[in-house]
Amino acid sequence: MRKEDIIREIAFKTGIERQDVDMAVNALFTVIKQNLMNGEDVYFRGFGSFIVRKRAAKKARNITRNETLMLPERHIPFFRPSDIFIEHVKANSEKFGK
Repeated sequence: MRKEDIIREIAFKTGIERQDVDMAVNALFTVIKQNLMNGEDVYFRGFGSFIVRKRAAKKARNITRNETLMLPERHIPFFRPSDIFIEHVKANSEKFGK
């Protein structure tokens, strides 16, 4: 499912104009991104958390040039689903046969 599909489904289920739903969904993503860029976590009770994780500096290899590189410490966005969300997916996993 793509973002456009989500927007269409929300508009259908709520009766809200598609353009309004599009603006709301884009605003939601913008707020989440801005908070993560500012180092603040975003929590949705019953769904999950968008957090920023710190990756430690590490050595890496460029096998083409046969040299060792040092990758600096960095921060990456990460999504952690809530336990309730995980249980719902597990309970319905038989439906998609994976």
